[in-house]
Amino acid sequence: MINVRNLQFTYPKSSNEAIKGLNFSIAKGEVFGFLGPSGAGKTTTQRLIIGLLRGYSGNIEIMNKERREWDYNFYEKIGVAFDFPNLYKKLTAEENLKLIGSYYKTAPKDIEGLLIRVGLEGERRKKVEDYSKGMKMRLNFIRAIMHDPEILFFDEPTSGLDPVNARIIKDIILELKNRGKTIFLTTHHMDVAEQLCDRVAFINEGMISAIDQPKNLMVQYGKPMLKVEYEKDGVVHTEKLSLDHLKDNLIFEDILKNHQILTMHSQEATLEEVFILLNGRALI
Repeated sequence: MINVRNLQFTYPKSSNEAIKGLNFSIAKGEVFGFLGPSGAGKTTTQRLIIGLLRGYSGNIEIMNKERREWDYNFYEKIGVAFDFPNLYKKLTAEENLKLIGSYYKTAPKDIEGLLIRVGLEGERRKKVEDYSKGMKMRLNFIRAIMHDPEILFFDEPTSGLDPVNARIIKDIILELKNRGKTIFLTTHHMDVAEQLCDRVAFINEGMISAIDQPKNLMVQYGKPMLKVEYEKDGVVHTEKLSLDHLKDNLIFEDILKNHQILTMHSQEATLEEVFILLNGRALI
């Protein structure tokens, strides 16, 4: 669905390349995470693919067609939700969706159902200027998906949301994936990427340092150890044991037979730890 080759881009009046020879592909029905700190090039790459930025070198192929060759029909095929909601503040939520929906050839269906799904049904006749940031984010999310596009671009989709509403948005994203939608997700929240993404790419200073499934990266850069917390004589003890030949480890055998195990975890790395290992900087 998306094929990027040797993508390079420099902002006007800048002498520094913002994007430095990116290469990646995204398959139909895949949730692809583009992960990195602020200023790494995530949003710039997304805007180049969408067409909000031009003047790039290299190739951006969308549905087997070079981005430069697409006309306005391209926007029938995609849905976009940026980190900053783009809404008409003087209109109500319902009026926003009906007006924006009229721009598309495919008329949105069940606007009321979408508002109910994200918990805005009771606020649908309230002007958006009176919405909180979290409410605007949820409305903006509906705006992106209501015309049933093939490719969806989400930039920090859970930003400003409490855990309950963040879970609702993540569940909808997974449902869209299961319906065969292709999703390009940019974030610096590694827990969101781990929960949603089939594959992730780490970007830093305009370059990709790794692309793989989250689990593969976490195992590859983690430690082959098992951390066991157990109770002995009323005191909590911790042992870190090698996974190699664990079944023959006498300490592990003793813990299993004679003590109450409290927790047991393998020591794979977190995605954030992998990013820091590969790029030498934190995700902020």
